[in-house]
Amino acid sequence: MKNFKLPDTFMWGGATAANQYEGAWNVDGKKASTADMMTGGTHTTPRRITPHLEEGTYYPSHEAVDFYHYYQEDIRLFAEMGFKCFRLSIAWSRIFPDVDDITPNEAGLAFYDRVFAELKKYNIEPIVTISHYEAPFSLVEKYNGWGERGAIDCYMRYCQVLFDRYKDSVKYWITFNEINSITVAEGAYLAGALLEKDNVQLRFQALHHQLVASAKAVKLAHEINPECMVGCMINYSLGYASTSKPEDILKAQRQDQVNNMLCSDVQVRGAYPTFAKRYFEEKDITIEMAVDDHEILKQGCVDFYTFSYYKSHVVGTRPEGDETKGNVFGGFKNPYLKANDWGWQIDPEGLRYVLNNVYDRYNIPIMIVENGLGAVDTIEEDGSINDSYRIKFLKDHIEQMKEAVHDGVDLIGYTPWGCIDLVSASTGEMKKRYGFIYVDKDNEGNGTLQRRKKQSFDWYKQVIATNGGDLSR
Repeated sequence: MKNFKLPDTFMWGGATAANQYEGAWNVDGKKASTADMMTGGTHTTPRRITPHLEEGTYYPSHEAVDFYHYYQEDIRLFAEMGFKCFRLSIAWSRIFPDVDDITPNEAGLAFYDRVFAELKKYNIEPIVTISHYEAPFSLVEKYNGWGERGAIDCYMRYCQVLFDRYKDSVKYWITFNEINSITVAEGAYLAGALLEKDNVQLRFQALHHQLVASAKAVKLAHEINPECMVGCMINYSLGYASTSKPEDILKAQRQDQVNNMLCSDVQVRGAYPTFAKRYFEEKDITIEMAVDDHEILKQGCVDFYTFSYYKSHVVGTRPEGDETKGNVFGGFKNPYLKANDWGWQIDPEGLRYVLNNVYDRYNIPIMIVENGLGAVDTIEEDGSINDSYRIKFLKDHIEQMKEAVHDGVDLIGYTPWGCIDLVSASTGEMKKRYGFIYVDKDNEGNGTLQRRKKQSFDWYKQVIATNGGDLSR
């Protein structure tokens, strides 16, 4: 597959999220989001969620890396790399500072007008996530996050404004980022704005509300602009059976069903999968549904499937070694794989497996909208940043991506995560860097915010220019 090129229509780009990138948390009418109430942390010290802002406490998202004021410079750099698309999210609390507001915040809408105009100037297609691990904090205070059904109406009011305003600027929409992360305690607040992370019943009820909201958003988007495409987004956590024992194989299969397939089955096929019934019974989960929910889900199937892929793990009989960390979901270490500085195991071949698995199941277009290496980058004396380890990670994954396309998978886009350095959602760090572009800021919020190209910048530019044909370093 060395010289195999992807089609000219393939969308190369990069991915970000407003709460980790945008900053300007209280500028031009914006109020606090759920992310704005999360303190800083490290990979050994968890972030805290504070019910009120604490004086003297550092909240990384408040400034993040200030895309709000640097958007022109950043988009120019993305264009220099040759981006065909750019995945970003809209900050809900910038459009509706209070979740019950009826009239949207014009200053917030105007900001995204400027961003989309700048992207259009360089012929970069926006891929917009409507809700990416944040909501107005008032959703927590008034609706217990997504725990109450009233959140659906708030979300739909928000979607109506976005689809009306940007129907001529945005073709590709994603309803919820990593919607399945809410199924585990670690993702309850990030994905569902839920403070009660250990309440399984509440998490799955909140998930149902999001699935209904997603389906309604798909239908609304198509009514406003039949040409638009609306997708789901799954946090795909690949788990291999630890042994060939049948019980380990079954355990890995069940984890794949519940963690990875439950949400996308609903969003792509329009109904809960058959395996969900037994799982809900075993976990004593009872989903409260409105009379027309089944019909809403059926009518709101997505047009394309997107997912994040960072690592894999092992499931079943505990092997020798410790547990491995990951993107919300975790498991046991795989002795055949290496890990990054944060313990996430690196598995490029797993990406090919996932692509084939997903496409065989759904047979709709796929985008990889998050994939990347979090690492500590060092500025050399001459000012260069030689991130060869990041180039190797991405090169190995793109090679497997190409293999999957050769297998027959309809892969239409690739947006590596954190195309520019931003705040880590899981730890609140800046030290954990993903980008092709270095941003001068540290874990305590100090720095000039100066942008600087890394070695991977020119490498990715070459990859895009050759449609993946030249992955050399």
